[in-house]
Amino acid sequence: MSTNHSAVGEDERLAALGYRQELSRVLSLFDNFSVAFAYLSPMVGIYSLYVLGLATGGPRYIWTIPIVVGLMMLVALVFGELASEYPLSGALYQYGKYNVGARYGWFVGWIYGFALLATVASVDSGAVGYVAALSNIWFKTNLNPANHETIFAITGVIIVLSAILNSIGAKLMGQVARFGVYVETVGTFGVFIALAIHGFHQGFGFLFTTQGVQHVAHNPYGVNFGGNWWTGAAFVAVLANVYIFYGFESAGDISEETIDAHRQVPKAMRNALLYGGIASFVLVLGLLLATPKSGIGGVVTGGIPVLLAALPSWLQDFFLVMVIIAFFSCGTAVQGAGARVAFALARDGAVPASNMLKKVSARHKTPANAILVGTVIPFLFLLLVLVNPSKPVHILWFEYPANINALYALVSFGVSGIYLSFFLTVLGSLIARSRGWKPSGSFTLGKWGMPVTIGGLAYLFLMLVNILWPSALSSGRGLFNYGWITLLVMLVIVLIGAVYEGFARPDKKVAKHRVEIK
Repeated sequence: MSTNHSAVGEDERLAALGYRQELSRVLSLFDNFSVAFAYLSPMVGIYSLYVLGLATGGPRYIWTIPIVVGLMMLVALVFGELASEYPLSGALYQYGKYNVGARYGWFVGWIYGFALLATVASVDSGAVGYVAALSNIWFKTNLNPANHETIFAITGVIIVLSAILNSIGAKLMGQVARFGVYVETVGTFGVFIALAIHGFHQGFGFLFTTQGVQHVAHNPYGVNFGGNWWTGAAFVAVLANVYIFYGFESAGDISEETIDAHRQVPKAMRNALLYGGIASFVLVLGLLLATPKSGIGGVVTGGIPVLLAALPSWLQDFFLVMVIIAFFSCGTAVQGAGARVAFALARDGAVPASNMLKKVSARHKTPANAILVGTVIPFLFLLLVLVNPSKPVHILWFEYPANINALYALVSFGVSGIYLSFFLTVLGSLIARSRGWKPSGSFTLGKWGMPVTIGGLAYLFLMLVNILWPSALSSGRGLFNYGWITLLVMLVIVLIGAVYEGFARPDKKVAKHRVEIK
């Protein structure tokens, strides 16, 4: 069993876990928090999903924010305990490897890493509409954000720029993330203040209404919840926030580049989730109170720009720049986290071309080749912009919806993959406790360990089922998971991993690096 290591130096702790210090340990608590917060990114999440939350849950959907944040905090506490015990690059992969076993950890790393790199492409493509709008305003261009070539070009440039910044050094990555925190603060609280000064159109009572969205006759998208909000609309509307409040775990992915990681990473995880929840709530609050008296229909049709249109044009442009920076900062953080997972797997010989991928840049002390993988794979995902059928495509027993870009469908897998890897990680912690594991890091949950772990596991299971459950494309859930698509994509990714693991047996190499902590 483990013994207390809170006073052990960083190098000694790595050595005890079977590794040596190769990466540059330069990130402070605020840098670590900034990377986690940039990945979580309230602006990116709200600007991407506000309309779906409003259309499926009405104004009342705002109250799902504290519920999701509160329950996900249970997960953050479990992860904090694990991060303090195992302050290693690759985070979730390492937690599963040490808590349960080599094969279990490899599967967690496979699913988590795949989801992260899929998320890079989807997040960066989300900036295209805002970049195109700003370019059309400032430079009088005529960019069409729905054009395949435009999406590919703009997203590709963002991916490459992020890779350059990630490659130059962890300190620069931290500085980019810091700037992202400042931008997110201005972009969330600033929008609220600007809309308040201009004058809200709704009172606080509006926040507790549904505007009848649970009835098909009043739903802006015409989806049918059978007149049930609590047992129908709410379970779908909550997904608008379930899809936002993760990413805090990336603080653990960069543990080996963080000073005093076993103490600071757990704090960064909790702070990123908490501040992200507050910022998101304030932004959504401002948007809801600014809703015109005519109702939510126009907002659902035109999106957040409809609400900001009342502001002076220079202020609209300013917030547009803030949104673009937030998307870029988020994509850079996710890419950096994904590269660290690839590096961690390669260092254990658990992926193809491991000898190349585990190399660390002598100049910048970054996993340069792993970052290259974190660039190439999102580019391959980006090719999915070419798959955009104009008519529903019948596949086996289900239909792929018309006018849904395959890259956007990948977003739903990114979320489900993250939640599955989260679930497996917390389950691994529960298994370890049942075997007698007693956390001995600087941060432990003590007597609350078991109830917090069980609570976090129950929440993740419920939301994973909620994300994956297939339903008709005409239903509210179909707006998020596209019917059967999310479940099937996840099954394919897991199956590919199982086939590779079965033939190549990377877990045997992982097992060689797994040491008992004395």
